[in-house]
Amino acid sequence: MAQKEDKLKDIISHAKEYGFIFPSSEIYDGLSATYDYGQIGSELKNNIKSYWWKSMVQIHENIVGIDSAIFMHPNIWKASGHTDAFNDPLIDNKDSKKRYRADILIEDHIEKIHKKINKEILKGKKRFGDNFNETKFKQTNPNIIRHLSAINAVENRMKKNLEENNLEEIYNLIVDLEISCPISGSKNWTEVRQFNLMFSTEMGSVEGESAKIYLRPETAQGIFVNFSNVQKTGRMKIPFGIAQIGKAFRNEIIARQFIFRMREFEQMEMQFFIPPGEEKKWYKYWKEERIKWHYKLGLGEENYRFHDHIKLAHYADNACDIEFKFPMGFKELEGIHSRTDFDLKQHEKFSGKKLQYFDPKLNQNYVPYVIETSIGLDRLFLAILSSSLKTEKLNDGSNRILLSLPPALSPYKAAIMPLTRKDGLPEKAKRIFNELKFKFNCIYDEKDSPGKRYRRQDAIGTPHSIMIDHQTLEDESVTIRNRDTMLQERVQIKCIEEIITKYSMAELLK
Repeated sequence: MAQKEDKLKDIISHAKEYGFIFPSSEIYDGLSATYDYGQIGSELKNNIKSYWWKSMVQIHENIVGIDSAIFMHPNIWKASGHTDAFNDPLIDNKDSKKRYRADILIEDHIEKIHKKINKEILKGKKRFGDNFNETKFKQTNPNIIRHLSAINAVENRMKKNLEENNLEEIYNLIVDLEISCPISGSKNWTEVRQFNLMFSTEMGSVEGESAKIYLRPETAQGIFVNFSNVQKTGRMKIPFGIAQIGKAFRNEIIARQFIFRMREFEQMEMQFFIPPGEEKKWYKYWKEERIKWHYKLGLGEENYRFHDHIKLAHYADNACDIEFKFPMGFKELEGIHSRTDFDLKQHEKFSGKKLQYFDPKLNQNYVPYVIETSIGLDRLFLAILSSSLKTEKLNDGSNRILLSLPPALSPYKAAIMPLTRKDGLPEKAKRIFNELKFKFNCIYDEKDSPGKRYRRQDAIGTPHSIMIDHQTLEDESVTIRNRDTMLQERVQIKCIEEIITKYSMAELLK
């Protein structure tokens, strides 16, 4: 646990030191669970959004994007079920005075059992070597069989109690499992209570009375209420999707773990509208598509896994998460949900407007079913940052901090550096910088020694550093250094654009 906490502390420290993320309102001692993206963090965040948008909207001819309002009619949240059912089961530890989500405490307990299974598998691999059959080993090893049985028992009990909203039995499950507070180690718990997560405010005046509205807790409803507008104006044929990137707000009582869980966050969602009866096929399709998308980032396939939901949301008939191995362990990164026709039917009911599609092939109207893919932008930012931040031991015995970001997402594609601040080298470097800046986001860096400048660019993830020296003035050549290999190559100025394009603008969309 201490090692994980240290890793997260290193990430938080690095993020602030190099201008990725700052605590919000810091000069006023901060505001809990809110953060500001700094000058370099904003660039990385925008690059992530651009990559997702291009791969979700630009290369799919049947997916379009919108940008809906944060403020929405309050009846939308009644129709969606958020007003009555958007709650978290919370429990307090009386000794540490810390509050936790009860279901997360139980899931963390299950994760500990999974780790015991993984240890057994590692022992088996060492024992049997090349003859190791993992599937058979899981089916026959008595310890693994016992652990799996324990997991199934806990999951089934939790699922039943969550579905029945039986808070007393959820409390009893925590007690029976002897779950202790991660901070104090105490098992002195309060009862479990439900807490609604929506932020409310008041807008204007309606017939002399102010109207209570909500900051949207998700972006999906903005897509559903615009279904007919998009379908008709875009002449869209089912199956088709509507994508959106936007802010959402949840009054998370237990917001913690840096930007993993915040009260103000950003989502990248796509709702895919399909004919009834095809939900299983498209659910499977988007599960496969989304995991392939993540693999292309190069963060390591071993850092991902699927997790089927123990308790389905009221709108879903199937749901899973793509989990990523964060410094805190495997946690949800993206959700794929089969939402049935719940949302559109509810909005039909509450609005009195038809939200149907006329299918010319079937010659009939129907309310489409929906497959949702929803990824937390801030969580993806943290996944990329945490998996890319490394400390490398160099041949001379020194260390360097390296942020090995996927080149296509790097905030700056190249750093332009004059060797010295004299002899016309800054002027030449500026001309090269001005030529490249219209094609790539570059940074000009002339402060400190070349070695320190290289280290600084390594730490912010810049794929290439271009050094302009006295030879540049003679033959129009520069030294270009690769971030990951630290190899330096002498190239002509006219070749720089091609090198950056080939390496930094990797073909992630294929």
